[in-house]
Amino acid sequence: MTGRETPENPDPVAGYVQQWAAVRPDLDAGPLLVLGRISRLNALVDGLLRPPFAAEGLANGDFDLLAALRRSGEPYTLSSTTLAQRMLVSNGAATKRIDRLEARGFVTRSVSPTDGRGRDIRLTAAGLELTDRLITQHFDNERAILAALSTEERERLGELLGKLLAAVEPTD
Repeated sequence: MTGRETPENPDPVAGYVQQWAAVRPDLDAGPLLVLGRISRLNALVDGLLRPPFAAEGLANGDFDLLAALRRSGEPYTLSSTTLAQRMLVSNGAATKRIDRLEARGFVTRSVSPTDGRGRDIRLTAAGLELTDRLITQHFDNERAILAALSTEERERLGELLGKLLAAVEPTD
């Protein structure tokens, strides 16, 4: 088995595990069946979900910022530090996204009324309209990707992934 993806073998990860078993039978390559598949799924799913954002001229991560503001509720405003935390990126990465989206009129930046050194980022009307339009399409795309699983399977997979995430998520 080559371990390469083919119409007959849409799961190359299983092939890799078989290859390891043949050349290093002393190793347990079983974890690759989970973690390798998660990694492969991440790359494939990103490619399936990215086109609507790219069509709107949004760079990677831009929609994450818009969505973080939108789900914060009215007045759709968060500090730049809180935004970075909610997007799981550095303050510098958040600033680059804010700069891009501010230049396009999707967010505004103002001095924080509670901390003169801090900045508050607010979703504009144009940003709200774009986010609401794209999030509907995004959730439809996610549902389509998961259509191969039953409702019960999706729920169980969600529970298991949540358990795994909790075990490896850093706690500060």
